Amino acid sequence: MIILFNKPYNVLCQFTGDTPNLADFIDLKGVYAAGRLDKDSEGLLVLTDDGALQDQISHPKHKQPKTYWVQVEGVPDEKAIRALQTGVQLKDGLTRPAKVKIIDEPAVWPRTPAVRYRAAIPTTWLEITITEGRNRQVRRMTAAIGYPTLRLIRYAIGEWNLDSIENGLQPGEWRKIDTPQTSLKRNHEQQQAKTTYSPDRRRHHRKTGKVSTRRRT
Repeated sequence: MIILFNKPYNVLCQFTGDTPNLADFIDLKGVYAAGRLDKDSEGLLVLTDDGALQDQISHPKHKQPKTYWVQVEGVPDEKAIRALQTGVQLKDGLTRPAKVKIIDEPAVWPRTPAVRYRAAIPTTWLEITITEGRNRQVRRMTAAIGYPTLRLIRYAIGEWNLDSIENGLQPGEWRKIDTPQTSLKRNHEQQQAKTTYSPDRRRHHRKTGKVSTRRRT
């Protein structure tokens, strides 16, 4: 089972403890977030009841792309955009190259509370796609090039985005989706098959030191 949820601002990515949290919006048992989204960030969160699939979605080793709409303070120049694209040096190392472009302000919901603006400083919206998931990474990347993040919305994770559902997802809305043929699930099943050894193959390995390639029928 896969759940797509549009996490509102100021909501924690957990089902227990401090509120508001996921339990205030999702009334299903046994599902867990595949990756996290900071309390002060908004947008797409994927949840599942499949632990292996959860790892496939969220673990950095799978390089699952995540796309963010990011409102920053100021107007980044070409040098700043190129720095994001090639890699930014953070305290925990150099980031992987990202896909970055300046976009028009997206047609999204108003945030509550609203972003605080400084009249003398313009703002810019960026679309940033990364393939890793360090703590508060996008915010640290834009701060490192001198353009602090004012608002951050995760639009997409892999093949899913906020518009994957008909009419889209508004903040606080979630939808259960049935995706038996998604490439993500196929990749997961293929990886599982590669790491599964039959009893016959294990016995053959103990006797000869070689693994048989004969397939069971």
